[in-house]
Parts: sequence; structure tokens; C-alpha cells
Amino acid sequence: MVEVEVSNRSGAELDVDAAVALAREVLGAEGIEDGELGLTLVGPDEIRELKRDHLGIDEATDALAFPIDGREELPAGPPRQLGDVVLCPQVVGDAWRAPLVHALLHLVGYDHGASMEARERAHGR
Repeated sequence: MVEVEVSNRSGAELDVDAAVALAREVLGAEGIEDGELGLTLVGPDEIRELKRDHLGIDEATDALAFPIDGREELPAGPPRQLGDVVLCPQVVGDAWRAPLVHALLHLVGYDHGASMEARERAHGR
């Protein structure tokens, strides 16, 4: 099972159990049954800073993905480190599912384009 470590620094509420279940569902459908994932909820100022520092774009956003192992071949033993998804509840509001799916697909190697859009539709988002 994919282990999900959740940290909420946003000061906002989000259905964390549903988010974890959705993450496991999406990753399982992408062929990833085991590994570790970080899910961090942050406020608008922090996600803006992260996007500026890592992507060079100075604006708040809904979600960011910081991939580590993706789908790479790994030696036996250590768990797959999928990476981290950072989500801003204040930006996404109740529409958090689609940005979470989008970020998860980035973790497993998808880039923007037709393939990613098809996978997003397949996940119902």
C-alpha cells in the first residue's frame, strides 16, 4: 500500500481521508501499489513562494508536485519515494480533487499534454 504522510500547515480544513483514498486510487490505477507519498497542505503565501522559488512564477496556485522516484526501476529493498504534493485548500476550495489528481500524475512522470489530459479524464477529474 502507498503510505501517505499528511501535514496541514494551511489553517484550513480538507477531507484528508478522502484525499488519501483518492491518491491511493490514482496511483494504483497508474500501477503503483507500494511507496511513500507526502501530502502537504499550505496557505496561499507559502504555495506562492514555492512556485516562485521552484518554477520562477510569482503567483499562488492550486497544487505543486515534487517528484522523486516516479516509475524508475529501483533496487529491491527501499520503498519507492514518490515525492510530495503540495496543495493549497484556500485556492482550490471544495474543488481539490482535480488539482490533486493532476499533481499525482506529475509525480509518476506525466507532463502537460494529451496523454496527461487522457489520464485525468480516466480518473474522472
